[in-house]
Formats: sequence, structure tokens, C-alpha cells
Amino acid sequence: MKVEVLADTFTVCKVTDYREIDLSLPYCFTGRTDKESSLVIPTARAPRDTLAREDGWRGFRLVGQLDFSLVGILARIAALLAEAGISIFAVPTYDTDYVFLKKENFTAALQLLAENGYTLC
Repeated sequence: MKVEVLADTFTVCKVTDYREIDLSLPYCFTGRTDKESSLVIPTARAPRDTLAREDGWRGFRLVGQLDFSLVGILARIAALLAEAGISIFAVPTYDTDYVFLKKENFTAALQLLAENGYTLC
């Protein structure tokens, strides 16, 4: 399976509302529940006013459209990285999955994936 490295550094944050955010930007992930409104966005585009904020994330996506019937793709990646003590923040989309890691773990995570048969692009 191919893993495409994203060039940007990302911010994960909780926001009060989305009015200040251009939701049409590439790599703008939102999640809203009855308890919170969350956002993953390139740090350069992150809103100034947040309830909580964590900078310093890097990311990659799984290349290609992942059919809903496929089982265990993200679980395998999560398990490999967990065994190495590397936590992830996963964001699924309709077509594929995105995985975010703290930037200090990013190079080690990519190396581990490459050693386990993933192709980096």
C-alpha cells in the first residue's frame, strides 16, 4: 500500500464556530458533536481564537480509494506504530484515511512503515 506524505504542518484544535475558517481549503477536516467542534487544518491557516489548540502535527494519507468493505487497513498501521510507542490521530474521509502524528515522531513512523512494506510517495 502507498502512503503519501503531506507537506504541511498541521494544527488540531477545538473551535467555538467555523465562521473564521475557509472550509473550502485543502486539508481542512472538521468534526462536530453535541460536545465539541474540532478542526484539523494546516497551521498557517489555523484560526487565532480557539478553545484548545495543539500545533506540531505532520500527516500522510493512504493512496487510492479505500472500499468500505476493506477491513483492518488503518488498524494495521495503528498497531505497527503503537508497538513503537507512536500515537496517531486518524481522520477518515469517504475515499481514504489520513493519519496525523506529532512531528517529532514522523520520520520514525515513516521509516517503520517502509520497513513493513508500505511505499512512501
